Amino acid sequence: MSNVINNRELNETNRSKRQELLKEMILKLHDGVDPAEVKKEFHANFNGVSSYEISQMEQSLMVEGMAAEEIQRLCDIHADIFKGSVEEVHTRSKEEESIGHPVRVIREENYALKTLLEEEIKPKLEGYFATDVEMLKIKLLEDFNLLWDIDKHYSRKENIIFPYMEKYGISAPPKVMWGVDDEIRAEIKAVKALIAEDQKALVKERIYPLLERIHEMIFKEEQILIPMLLERFTEDEWLEIADDSEEIGYCLVSPEGKWAPNRVAFIGGKTKKEELPSNGNIRFGVGFLTLQELEKVLNTLPVDITFIDDKDTVKYFNLAKERIFARTKSVIGRTVQNCHPPQSVKTVEKLLQDFKSGAKDQESFWINSRGMFILITYYAIRDDQNRYLGTLEVTQNVKSIRELEGEKRILAD
Repeated sequence: MSNVINNRELNETNRSKRQELLKEMILKLHDGVDPAEVKKEFHANFNGVSSYEISQMEQSLMVEGMAAEEIQRLCDIHADIFKGSVEEVHTRSKEEESIGHPVRVIREENYALKTLLEEEIKPKLEGYFATDVEMLKIKLLEDFNLLWDIDKHYSRKENIIFPYMEKYGISAPPKVMWGVDDEIRAEIKAVKALIAEDQKALVKERIYPLLERIHEMIFKEEQILIPMLLERFTEDEWLEIADDSEEIGYCLVSPEGKWAPNRVAFIGGKTKKEELPSNGNIRFGVGFLTLQELEKVLNTLPVDITFIDDKDTVKYFNLAKERIFARTKSVIGRTVQNCHPPQSVKTVEKLLQDFKSGAKDQESFWINSRGMFILITYYAIRDDQNRYLGTLEVTQNVKSIRELEGEKRILAD
């Protein structure tokens, strides 16, 4: 009897056995076993795996105590082992192929990224390493400026798609993938700086692994992530994702049009703003405002405000005219820990612990970014009995404030 496990016999016993074998192989990689040996074992026991099985395996490893960073480290290796073996998930509807559908947008951006890597960056490298022609260096730097557009591609995935995955209980793959995204971002910046400094030996050492990692992420998105999403997300969720995507923007290419699915009516659609109550005052400790006045006041403030409750759930953010950091409606109802990359979670949890215990009432950070001097301050919000209600994050570009000198006592012309 063949030792190959038939993918079509996914009863509970078989599913459990497949999961155990997949985990055993990943744990062997963790223990330093030669990936070629593990790959041979995989092909001896499997004729394919589904994206769902991979996500379940990663989830199980995290539940059993393996750190997200370690799964992330192994991710590139096991992606290579599974490559070509991931089952395609065929849906009854091909709505995702429609212009403007988030899945089509992801695929179009990935195609543009592969074109940039294979037809622009790679062909320039041989001449760049062999000569000192300044124009080749300039062109390569221009290509890396374009490559940085990948930040928007990853940001949409992390801030819009991942929250929906978490609502379905899929938390391990987003954490692992976000960590790899951040490593790719950091390496793009580092390699670009090395090109600018003419550190050709270091560029040669690091650029090819970087390009391969980007290709690997494209493979994971298209062969693992997208099929997983198509298995679960509803059309209304895809509509909300498409709507929120416009706030962050697109990578290298933009949708040719707005997606409008062919259907009669929405199920559980969004509440229209005009349906929200706009009359009647909300009475405060001092004074009162209508709901409309309150919302407009908060949105007019020259700061980004985000509030999370005592259960660490994002409840509100304002819509400042010029937001400093992207926020999408899909973060509402999401835990704040899942709104940060894995390496930042410990800092977030320590801050919240200090607020909840009363050890601190506020904490500030400041950074230079995109020509701005950004001040980020967190405030513990407490009731009249000093009980913790939540945390308020206030972000502001204070560059112009820091540059103020002298006095101004009259109106500007």
